[in-house]
Amino acid sequence: MKAAPNKKKGEYMAEFYFIRHGEADYSEKNTKFYRNQGTFMCTLTEKGVEQAKQAAKDERFKGADLILTSPFGRAFHTAAILSKELQVDLKVESDLHEWLSDVVNFDYLDDETAEKYWKEFDQNGGKYPDGVERPYETAQMIRDRVFAVLKKYENLKKVIVVSHGTLMSHCLNVSSVKNCEICKISLC
Repeated sequence: MKAAPNKKKGEYMAEFYFIRHGEADYSEKNTKFYRNQGTFMCTLTEKGVEQAKQAAKDERFKGADLILTSPFGRAFHTAAILSKELQVDLKVESDLHEWLSDVVNFDYLDDETAEKYWKEFDQNGGKYPDGVERPYETAQMIRDRVFAVLKKYENLKKVIVVSHGTLMSHCLNVSSVKNCEICKISLC
């Protein structure tokens, strides 16, 4: 990994290129260990694999120092493809995970409860309803954990971050993110 040249204390120079994972394969949902939010372990469809291979050709990724990825299957699978195609080292960062419906007990909630919390999260702009506490992660919690991860890599010049649509929406202020869409952020 190359450090950014002439970096002064407190100065951020890293450019982070976020990419949403490729199309996920949910065909095994509610089988094996893919029950409820266990679908986090799902990998990519063939289309998702092709999306990742195409994304690896994007000029913005050239010269990347490192690829960071969510530990969830669909993101990790995308990151592995990018790593192979770009010949760039890959590191899993657990705090780059997707939104969680239960950050109190870290349980996989049943689909109905998780979906209810997701709709509430979405309708309230990533906040709890007024005067109500919930177990799910807020948008501010997402931003706090993601930017803490990025800060660890601020001394690099270019980092690819493979993550999820909700994370990208709330950290990068983009409304909707397609599979393998790329968005840049600089910490300054």
